[in-house]
Amino acid sequence: MDQLRDLRNYIEWLEERKSLIRIREELSPILEIPTFLRKLMYSKGPSVIFEKVKGFDNWRIVGNLFPNLDTISSFLSVDNLEEVGFRMIQPLILPIPYKTFDKIKTLGDLTKMSSYLPKKTNKAAFTENVIEGNDNPLDKIPFFKTWPKDGGRYITFGMVITLENEKTVNMGVYRVMILDGNKGIIHWQIHKRGAHVHLNALENKKDEIPVAISIGSDPGTMLASVSPVPYPIDKALFAGIIRNKGIELYELNNGVLVPANSEIVIEGRVLANQLLEEGPFGDHWGYYDKPIEKYPLLVVDRVYLRDDPIYYGTVVGLPPLEDAVIGKAIEKIFKPIMQTIIPEIVDVNYPVEGVFQGMIIVSIKKRYPGQAKKVMNALWGIGQSSLTKIIIVVDHDIDPNDIGKVIWAISSNVNPENDVLIIKGSHSDALDPSNLFPSFGSKMGIDATRKLPEEREGKVWPEIVSEDENVYRKIEEIFGNYLKKDKNLF
Repeated sequence: MDQLRDLRNYIEWLEERKSLIRIREELSPILEIPTFLRKLMYSKGPSVIFEKVKGFDNWRIVGNLFPNLDTISSFLSVDNLEEVGFRMIQPLILPIPYKTFDKIKTLGDLTKMSSYLPKKTNKAAFTENVIEGNDNPLDKIPFFKTWPKDGGRYITFGMVITLENEKTVNMGVYRVMILDGNKGIIHWQIHKRGAHVHLNALENKKDEIPVAISIGSDPGTMLASVSPVPYPIDKALFAGIIRNKGIELYELNNGVLVPANSEIVIEGRVLANQLLEEGPFGDHWGYYDKPIEKYPLLVVDRVYLRDDPIYYGTVVGLPPLEDAVIGKAIEKIFKPIMQTIIPEIVDVNYPVEGVFQGMIIVSIKKRYPGQAKKVMNALWGIGQSSLTKIIIVVDHDIDPNDIGKVIWAISSNVNPENDVLIIKGSHSDALDPSNLFPSFGSKMGIDATRKLPEEREGKVWPEIVSEDENVYRKIEEIFGNYLKKDKNLF
């Protein structure tokens, strides 16, 4: 399949697959459309476009653009999302043919990375309409109020773009609270790359940070923007890896590079020294944020819009919603990368009810005592997984996605006084409602692997029951015959 060009091309593609519904009733972006979206997402429904938006003529709103993993695999043209992760690590793990002259394929694989590089362009459809900041452009966009007690309207899937060290593009999805027609507050938490840009500005005595917010792009770029890609990897490059083709970037007046296929672009400045209270907001944990924290002020200089613009908004709340599907996609994409860093990992599962930052279950090929704790500490030491509150480690023959088997492993393999690791006073997900202080809590690791003698004072672990192979084959044949005769009995 050809690479989807932009949001509109993606909508056409969804409709061709009969994976999109059109809502013709007039609905408001204040609570009504968000409520509809949650109802749709909980029902595992398709993508949706709202054709009449109350209070906003000539606007349309799309939602639930990432409804399931099959859709994501299809628009990325892969059978398995792990293929995307392999693209990133392939040049690092390819065998070098020292003893042969057959280097063409290897060099070809290594240089394929060049096709993922972003390219600058001087054309962008979003420049069709420009609204200057003094004309209150934020009042003209149908941003959501998603929950009754939210502090206001929010941009919920805006790709906030900054330049790191004036050369590396960072695109992160941070919520933005709208204050008025040309100002907002950007909620970039302390662990996010946008917050690092903010900190660097303060350290270098810079009062303003050039920033842009892109809303609506091709689905591969949007998926890249929400992925936890660590610094100094360029997010625009990572978008090319996900899409299997480099993206085109357009340079704004403030020097920030944005996807040229954006539907809406907000150009402005973050005032590094002006922090304002942001929230409350009903977030993905299913709670309103407390306590209210302060984040930097965004001043909008201008807004760019395509003709007949389409706004993309998502909603969060008690899982599973659209962010659960996105999280599962990211889990699969990053699995090969995790396995490269921690080779004993066999499989991983971030349960959607665990809100991803709350829990990870990982299976390992265990070879030595203490290995499960080694894996816990390794995960707590890298990237986004460092924010995970609870890590459960099971043996390689336990499927982390089979929660029943995981519970069995915990129940039978865990001696709490030896196999539960508690870390007090640790950094934590800023939104975790159990924190005593923002971004500061504790962690727990559960070693649910079978223990080696060294881990239990020399005692050998009991043998797991198994069938007699000859008897099992005989019974399997008899059982199969009954199954063929009357499947309704089973």
